[in-house]
Amino acid sequence: MNIFILSVGEKIYSTNRIYQEAKKKGHSVRIINHTKCSIKLSGGKREIVYEGENIIDIPDVIIPRIGASVTRHGAAVVKEFEMNGIFSTARSLGIIRAQNKVRTLQIMNRKGIPIPDTLFSVDTDNIKEQIELLGGAPVVIKLQEGTQGVGVMLAESKKSAKSIIDTMYSMNNSILLQEFIKESNSEDFRAFVVGNKILSAMKRKGLDDDFRSNIHRGGSGSVAVLTEQEQKMAIKAANYLGLPIAGVDIIRSKRGPLLIEVNSTPGLQGIEAYTKVNIAEGIINYVVNKCLKKNLKTK
Repeated sequence: MNIFILSVGEKIYSTNRIYQEAKKKGHSVRIINHTKCSIKLSGGKREIVYEGENIIDIPDVIIPRIGASVTRHGAAVVKEFEMNGIFSTARSLGIIRAQNKVRTLQIMNRKGIPIPDTLFSVDTDNIKEQIELLGGAPVVIKLQEGTQGVGVMLAESKKSAKSIIDTMYSMNNSILLQEFIKESNSEDFRAFVVGNKILSAMKRKGLDDDFRSNIHRGGSGSVAVLTEQEQKMAIKAANYLGLPIAGVDIIRSKRGPLLIEVNSTPGLQGIEAYTKVNIAEGIINYVVNKCLKKNLKTK
């Protein structure tokens, strides 16, 4: 089977792990730097040109690992493969939706997935009223397109919240406000969804002086056992966004589990280390089974 991993670098841990597992199972696998791909549209025909070669018909499956800084171009490349009938572990629309926190939360809220109370606005004249709509301070302030805990701030008073929000608005940053779930105790749970299964799950705990739980911000991880409700939430969320493979982040509150984010390019390093689950192998097994079923249907 021909597998393309769309990634900016072969030395990235997650990319390398998936590559090695694919090779181990005897597949033909290439790492394609999607930022170096050019899309040519002409006369109803399409080409994806990479290093002077039209690669649009080569892969049986693509595994996108699209970073936040190149989301739109990466999604456009994925879309061209999709329109050519190539199976992708992340739909192009899902990649774009997951990158925007507001769009993700809008979809989850419409589908009945519990989320923290959330507010987004561009009106700088009623910041105090915005804070009050969430029950007052403290409030969580997030960049709409931040990743790995970057651009996530906790305002512990109305005064500090107003100052941060005012500054963000003045810099033309798109932000959202969320209620602060104190009882989550700087913990969240990452469910790694592959197909319609939870392949692995870990609990992430933030530093004592940081309310964020991201591993990239110095937090720690451990094996987690998700409730049946949390498992169903994670699988549904990934399906609603069109992401067969996704990292779904959940916190626990007095109201029950709340979804806070869906990641279309979840990292493997932390969760493989803490849970000892070979996620890269699970991804390859999944794409192979999907392609086999697809081929059987077309025969």
